[in-house]
Amino acid sequence: MKYHIITYGCQMNKADSGRAAAMLEKKGYKPTKDIKAADLILVNMCSVRQSAVDRVHGLFHKFEELKIKNRKLKTILTGCVLKKDQKKLREIFDDVQPGLYVKSGGKNNSLSNITISNGCNNFCTYCVVPFTRGNLVCHDHRAILKTAKRAVKAGAREIWLLGQNVNDYQSGAVNFAKLVAMINAIPGDFRFFFTSPHPKNFSDELIVALAKCQKFSKRLNLPAQSGDDEILKRMGRNYTVKQYEALVKKIRKNIPDINLSTDVIVGFPGETRRRFNNTAKLFRKIKFNIAYVAKYSPRPGTAAANLKDDVPRLEKKRREQILNGIIKNGQ
Repeated sequence: MKYHIITYGCQMNKADSGRAAAMLEKKGYKPTKDIKAADLILVNMCSVRQSAVDRVHGLFHKFEELKIKNRKLKTILTGCVLKKDQKKLREIFDDVQPGLYVKSGGKNNSLSNITISNGCNNFCTYCVVPFTRGNLVCHDHRAILKTAKRAVKAGAREIWLLGQNVNDYQSGAVNFAKLVAMINAIPGDFRFFFTSPHPKNFSDELIVALAKCQKFSKRLNLPAQSGDDEILKRMGRNYTVKQYEALVKKIRKNIPDINLSTDVIVGFPGETRRRFNNTAKLFRKIKFNIAYVAKYSPRPGTAAANLKDDVPRLEKKRREQILNGIIKNGQ
């Protein structure tokens, strides 16, 4: 029996897919890169953007063709799945299991992904995660450390700490700053990474802790989402551009060799050209090493879906190209 996994979304989804793969292999399945050879296809979706949901719907005819050739083929959907979408998606998949999770710490050669929390309490207006994964639930720090130590002992050279909002982590008296210090103290030759933090709760304590961690990878993704205060307010991000810039300045002062990336959404409802130009201005000022630019697509069930999607598709594409050009040309 062979399995094939299709993953849409962020590092969290990729980690979930890795753990699902480990679970399937324990049940006797073997991986295959050829979807036509699979007896089981697992799709791990992300509902944050409508475009990802549309791609999942687009699998319908593909699955029908595959099932004609392999009557035993089973298809399963997991990941961030809104309740309102489940009825329609059950017409495509044999089984829909939102949040099909197994124990943290699955390894892939020298890489170990460790989920430190699930869910999120930050109801950003464009995001469905609180509705699909629920409120923030943090795993016990002792279990996390045990998993990390076991992974390092088994040869892991990279440890990824994963959470929808890692810097909101709290396990008893252990917050995220204390957790990274504990990870750093684990004996062994490895580096640790983490994703994804929220700028509004990126504390001075965490900055100082990271600066002292020799095993911290010096890579940080700090999602800005927009460089305009009005758009940030509409997104429910709870910080201003000035506060974001001050945070970046503080991080770079304490960790001079930090490699800084960001996430941004272009074409959010109400993003006029002037407001978009503020985002371009932020890019030129911060000089991010990498940027992950997404074109806004409304997600039913989110607060932003009630706003008029008033930026044309081609204009969203143009804005995406402008920001990518700034990064590419180092402007």
